[in-house]
Amino acid sequence: MKLYLRNRFIEFDEPVVMGVLNVTPDSFSDGGEYLEIDAALRHTEKMIRDGAQIIDIGGESSRPGAAKVSIEEEIDRAVPIIRNIKDRFETIVSIDTYKERVAREAVLEAGADIVNDISALRFSEHMAETIARLDVPVILMHIKGTPENMQKDPSYTDITAEIKQYFHVNIDIALSKGIKKEKIIIDPGIGFGKKLQDNIEIIKKLSEFKEFEVPILIGVSRKSFLGAISGETNPAEREAETISANLIALMNGASLVRVHNVRNAVKSIKIFKELV
Repeated sequence: MKLYLRNRFIEFDEPVVMGVLNVTPDSFSDGGEYLEIDAALRHTEKMIRDGAQIIDIGGESSRPGAAKVSIEEEIDRAVPIIRNIKDRFETIVSIDTYKERVAREAVLEAGADIVNDISALRFSEHMAETIARLDVPVILMHIKGTPENMQKDPSYTDITAEIKQYFHVNIDIALSKGIKKEKIIIDPGIGFGKKLQDNIEIIKKLSEFKEFEVPILIGVSRKSFLGAISGETNPAEREAETISANLIALMNGASLVRVHNVRNAVKSIKIFKELV
């Protein structure tokens, strides 16, 4: 399986590691650490050196209860950093946004390669058409509700079936707007409108999402459901939990893992490849 970018492609014969770069003051794990361009560049260089193949940059927090920021503020946070990264490093960059204008400027003005949309194209009216026109890959994530309300007692009758139906609908919409199937990644949205048992079931049944025949991204890094299982209250101390969940997800069909600590992810995947 391959993901086609504008001038290259990613092969998924081995797991791909996506490094997180939040340029926000309020992200749950690393908010405020990389707002300055120099700090963002140093961290990007480290993640690339440690083995990240994609750097995922977000200018608005999507943690539960997070407040929205304006389009202009999100652009001011993310686009200059993307431009500097693309000028300095040979790496693939994704822009983590659900806003069409942010995505457009990140790609056209700064050189972003992928759009990572937590709403699967649903929160911004012209996002699908813009991504088709830009001809860049898109990550379609499942979310129930919005970041402001998604954790207010979410409920499902059959979570796996409901998420699969969501992807059937939203992949069809993407295709109808001109987005090519070979440019689609899906993400079941761990922690986005899910309770503890929902997250556990998604990971256990991840192989069912292979029916879509597109890469599957999993984002469990340091999330609160891991702490609910292990008892660890500090997100930064949930690295063992993150590694464990990522490796189970890879065994069950994930193609990419989105992580804060790239070095740990890459080392654990080396062991994983030798032992499975």
